[in-house]
This record gives sequence, C-alpha cells and structure tokens, in this order.
Amino acid sequence: MNKLLSRLISCQYMIKPSAKIGDIPPTAEIYRSMFHVAWPSALEAVLVALISSVDTMMVGGLGPEAIAAVGITNQPRFIILSMILSLNVGVTAIVARRRGENDQEGANRCLRQSLIISAGLSLLLSAFGFIFSDQIMAFAGAQSDIIDQASLYFRIIMVGIFFNAVNLTINAAQRGIGNTKISMKTNLVANGVNVVFNYLLINGNFGFPRLEVAGAAIATVLGNIVALCMAIASIIGKDKFLHITIRADWSFDKNTVSGIVKVGSSAMVEQVFLRIGFFVYAKIIAGLGTDAFATHQIASNIMSLSFSFGDGLSIAASSLVGQQLGAKRPDMATIYGKVGQRMASAISCVIFFVFLFGGGWLFSLFTNDADIIKVGAVIMIIGAITNFAQTSQVVISGCLRGAGDVFFTAITSLISVTIIRPLLTWLFCYPLGWGVIGAWFGFLIDQSMRLILNAMRFSTGKWTKIKL
Repeated sequence: MNKLLSRLISCQYMIKPSAKIGDIPPTAEIYRSMFHVAWPSALEAVLVALISSVDTMMVGGLGPEAIAAVGITNQPRFIILSMILSLNVGVTAIVARRRGENDQEGANRCLRQSLIISAGLSLLLSAFGFIFSDQIMAFAGAQSDIIDQASLYFRIIMVGIFFNAVNLTINAAQRGIGNTKISMKTNLVANGVNVVFNYLLINGNFGFPRLEVAGAAIATVLGNIVALCMAIASIIGKDKFLHITIRADWSFDKNTVSGIVKVGSSAMVEQVFLRIGFFVYAKIIAGLGTDAFATHQIASNIMSLSFSFGDGLSIAASSLVGQQLGAKRPDMATIYGKVGQRMASAISCVIFFVFLFGGGWLFSLFTNDADIIKVGAVIMIIGAITNFAQTSQVVISGCLRGAGDVFFTAITSLISVTIIRPLLTWLFCYPLGWGVIGAWFGFLIDQSMRLILNAMRFSTGKWTKIKL
C-alpha cells in the first residue's frame, strides 16, 4: 500500500524516463513550490467566496427577491467583462513565459500595453451596461417582482467596471511571475470594504441611509476602487520585476500585441462560449420562479467555496507551467500539472464530506425558509459528487491556458458548457419535472465532460509545444 501511494505521489514517476530533459528536483521541493504559489490564490478565492456568501446573507435579510435580484446580474456582468477576462489570460501566459526567459523588459512591455487596452475596453463596456441595464435584465430572465431592483443594482455595478477591470489586469500580470500574494491582498481588502459598507448601507446602520440592494452595489464599487489603488501601488518602483513609469515606452509593438492577441483571441472565444452557456443556464433556472432561483443562488455561493481551492491551484499551475515552458523544461511543466491535480483530489475528499453531511446546515446560514433548505440539502449532495470533477478540471484547464493552448479549452467549453449543460438542464428542469435539482444534474454532467476532454488533451503533451 505504501509503495502504491509513493508511486502516486512521487514526482519521479509522473513522466516517462525518456521525457526527462534534466534533473528532477525532489518531490517535496516541487510540492512546496506549487503550494507556495497556490496558497495565496486559494486563500484569496476561499475568503472572497466566504465574503461573497456573507454579502448574499446580508442581502438575504431583505428576502428571496433581493437574493434573486442580485444573483441574476452575475452572468450578464461576467459577459460584459468577458473581453477583459480574455485579455488577462493572454497577459498571464505571456508574462509567465517572459519570466521563464528572464526577459524583464518584455514582461513590463506586456503589462503596459495590456493596461491601455484594459482601460479603454472597460470604459466602453461600462457605458454599454449602464445604458442598456433594463433590457439586459429583462433578457436575463428577471421576473416582474425583481426586475427594478436588478436593473438598479446592475447599473451601479457598471460604474465600477473600470476600476475592477484594470485591477484584474494588473493582478493577471503579477500571477504570471508567480506573485499571487498581491491579488490576494487587494481582493481581501476590497471585499472587507464591501462587507463594511454593506452593513452600513443595506439597512442604514450608524446613521447611514437605508439603500437596500442599491447599498450592496455601492459597497461593491467602493471595494473595487480600493483594490485598484492597491494594485497600482504594487507596480510602482523600479526595484520590482513588474513596474510602470511614465517615462517608459507606452507605444504598441507588433510582437507583444500579437502574443497577447494569439492567446487572448482564443480565450475570448472560450469566454463567449462559457458566458453564453452560463447565461442560458441561469435563464432556464430563472424561469422556474424567484424561490427556485434564490435556492440556486445560495447553492452557487456555497459551491464557490469548493471551486476556490481548485481555482487557486489552477492559477498556480498556469503560472508555473508557463514559466517552465519559458525555461525550456516541458518535463517540469507536465510534473507541475500533475502535482496540481493530485493536490486538488486530496482537497476534494475533504469537501465531499462537508457538503454531504453539512449541506442543510450551510443553507440555513442564508435563509430560514424550510422549503429552500430542504431542496438545498439535496443539491449539496449532488455538489459533493460534482466537486471531484470540478476541482480537477479547473487545474487541468489552468495548465492548458498557461501553455497558451486556449483554443482547445474553447472547444471544450463550446461542447460542454454552451451545448450540453443548457440542453440537459432544460430537459431535467421542464420535461422531466425535476425543477432546480435537475439544473444541478446538468452541472454535474458538464463538469465531468470537461474533465474527460481536458484530461485527454493534457495526456497528449501537445500543449507543451506551443510557441508564444
């Protein structure tokens, strides 16, 4: 048994002897390197998810309609941000390669040009979302009892898109060099600001006005502003690997832009497929009614905790894979990818039992509605099983994105998220009559499908040969 466990964990057995290019560091050292990069991102994601859950709890005190109104804005907001998120995938991949090549100027050139693009795009997207907020919420499936609240919340959130977008781009570059602590600090402080002003503005405590849903949106924007200020501070000073100065060359050059576009365009295609799938998925559930959508929103908040661990490992894998490929060590890139998968599986085992036995209690933290808690406990059982596929597939996807193999992840998203998940969700929710529980069976099948497809791609090793 010990021998089997050793072969499973030991990095010496993760690649064939013929694939080794140089010396493989000790297993403990590789796991430490992965943990060193992953823990800030994982902690950041977990705490941000917890704070988001607290956010939902605070809004939940206003009733299921408020939860649904805030929740239904999520997918439209991410659709608006999809171009920025796509850009950031390219930024992380390019900066990681330049870090591996020890090309500091190339990394900073990428940062400067991506900041210009991010700022310009975010202003246009912000204006679009603000002007058409009513139409966007109606198309998202907002029912008559929540559409006014949802539109107001969305309109305020759009004001903060610029601050959010530029902050995300800076953090994407920092992750490329393995500096995940910056992103952790900015997001934690920003979300702390969000919670404080939620308390002050939602119910009007300590003499502040009672703004309800609008107060929650204003608190989010204030958090975004604080996060951007901290992110900018992290790149001021020439003693840092990533830094900006006014005197630097801010003009665009073909090589840098083409590298960002090469990865970012494929990432954009992936984001489009993801967001269409997520949007249709949410709209199908919204059609079940306000209580069903509120149940789904609470379950999504809880599940985001399990996703957070996988997301942290995914970010670490993306950074380390990119750096190793830049250093001409595809063997080490493969090993880091497999180490991330094993760490994800170990975490999934713990989360499985938490969701399995504590699902009903977790739901009771968000609402005292007995019917919602009863349905939520069933959803958490499905979530406990889904968690294994979810955490593993996001780590593998991170490896592929870090290598620049974003076109393949885009095709996977098209097949699984845009086509399979919505079709199965509609089938399970309506013709079969399973309601919101059926939507989570669709989610389980989607995650499993993505795991299978991405794992098959990872095993071929073709992603290690992509040039950036």
